[in-house]
Amino acid sequence: MKTYIFEITLLCNPKILREIEILENSSLYKLAKTIIKSYNFDFDHCFGFFNKIADNYFDSKKKYELFTDLIEEGMEDIEPTGAGNVKKTKINEVWQNINDKMIFLFDYGDNWKFIVKLVIVNKKDAKKKYPRIIKRIGRAPKQY
Repeated sequence: MKTYIFEITLLCNPKILREIEILENSSLYKLAKTIIKSYNFDFDHCFGFFNKIADNYFDSKKKYELFTDLIEEGMEDIEPTGAGNVKKTKINEVWQNINDKMIFLFDYGDNWKFIVKLVIVNKKDAKKKYPRIIKRIGRAPKQY
């Protein structure tokens, strides 16, 4: 088993950085929850991961959104986006190489955008608990 170390920066302020180590077979949902925890935000909004790091990220070839999971769970008033789901998709299915990046959009109203970059792949250490926040640089902004 391997762990992935991600460098996460706010798109609006790349000097605010977090590093997270998480098991390679963890879901995108778990990664999202860990990112939000590392910035001291409440995990109370929909989110998505997109491989196009630009203003038109919704046109990404690789995209995964919580909306897809919600539709599968029976919420009928949500329009499908064509994205993959976040609860079933594993991190190692999305990030294949060191320096691969995705944009993580949290809260489609306030549009918190984070760049999630894979920086290291390690062997799992049986003595450590994952996921874990391994670095915090800069003060996180207030969510609300």
